Amino acid sequence: MKNYAQDGDIITIVPAVAVASGVGYLAGAALFGVATGNVAANAEGEFQTEGVVEIAKTSALAIAVGDRLYWDAANKCVNKTSAAQQCVGVAIAAAANPSPTVTMKLGAYLAAAA
Repeated sequence: MKNYAQDGDIITIVPAVAVASGVGYLAGAALFGVATGNVAANAEGEFQTEGVVEIAKTSALAIAVGDRLYWDAANKCVNKTSAAQQCVGVAIAAAANPSPTVTMKLGAYLAAAA
């Protein structure tokens, strides 16, 4: 197919800030990925945008399987706060309070229409 560009599970993004390997980054309003290596600010880097990752979460937060997870750019972790944050995945394993990480399937999971 002549208009095929790439698979899309790992894409190149130019973040406005430095992003450490394994840390998420939200480009614009909805393009979220996890850095596959250290990426300098304003430089091209590879980000995983599909699949399952273990990612930092708010430590003092219990997460259940199936919970929607939202990106907290200020703290560079996910949580369950939907206000002013973008949904970036769903938990596929429970995570206790306290614990540093959660296993998450990448993707924007929106609530069903009413």
